[in-house]
Amino acid sequence: MVGLLLGLAMGIAVLGILTAIRMLRTDAPLPSDLAVALEIGSTRVSAGGSAVDRLGMRFAPLVLRLMGPKAVERKRRRIDQAGNPGGLTIDRYAARRAVYGVFGIVIALATWSSGVPLLALLGLAFGAFAADAAIWQGIRERRDVIDRTLPDFLDVLAVVVSAGLGFRQALDRVSARYEGPWADEIRITLRQMDMGVPRRQAFDDLRRRNDSEPVNQFVSALQQGEELGSPIADTLIQIARDMRRTDAQNARRRAARAIPKATVATLVFMLPATMILIVTGMMLGTGTDIGGILGD
Repeated sequence: MVGLLLGLAMGIAVLGILTAIRMLRTDAPLPSDLAVALEIGSTRVSAGGSAVDRLGMRFAPLVLRLMGPKAVERKRRRIDQAGNPGGLTIDRYAARRAVYGVFGIVIALATWSSGVPLLALLGLAFGAFAADAAIWQGIRERRDVIDRTLPDFLDVLAVVVSAGLGFRQALDRVSARYEGPWADEIRITLRQMDMGVPRRQAFDDLRRRNDSEPVNQFVSALQQGEELGSPIADTLIQIARDMRRTDAQNARRRAARAIPKATVATLVFMLPATMILIVTGMMLGTGTDIGGILGD
């Protein structure tokens, strides 16, 4: 029975390799989203990443259908929140998920038939979550950068607005001096406004694209200030102060949570090792026969 399962796994692996070679040699029509990603993102991803995308491009529509419209929309939003790392799009994500899924199943079958169930579970976990790893990491890194950049950006923006420049022109001027994800988001918002999107809707889209509480505070306060007619410069300064106060409170909370973790690490690792060194040094210094104590 084990030999049969092992032979089946090897047959699936060989069939997958032959299918991959055939797909790489044939010119298949690409989904428009994936074609743009492969063309533009080829300079930002490795050759291996592009090869994975091409292997799974035939199965991308099937994966999207299996996910369903709601799940696809949620995943597209998560990709936007991650900043499309490496030119990632929803079609490209589906292609990678197909390849990683098949690879994980093959590894699971091969290791399970060899009597290693732990590796089989790890293979299934890889197939299920490998395509999402870049999205999770991109969201976390992008959120951290935006949270650090936003207060300083608002201070500079408030100064430019106080100098007499309009809010729209001030956003354009200040964002041109910045680099990074927040400046990119502001440029996207300005481009939407240039194309006729109402200002309120453009900033609502900005909030939806970013999983960040400071961004949510910025958009909410900006819209409330516009409705109440308060000076925009004062509103920006107050938002920056509130963000810095919130960031300081979060830093104190992180420090408070880190103290018990450091204490546990000290008790579990450093204290026993220190005691072993002290006791061993004392025994060696007094000439005690360690072998006799241990019964050797």
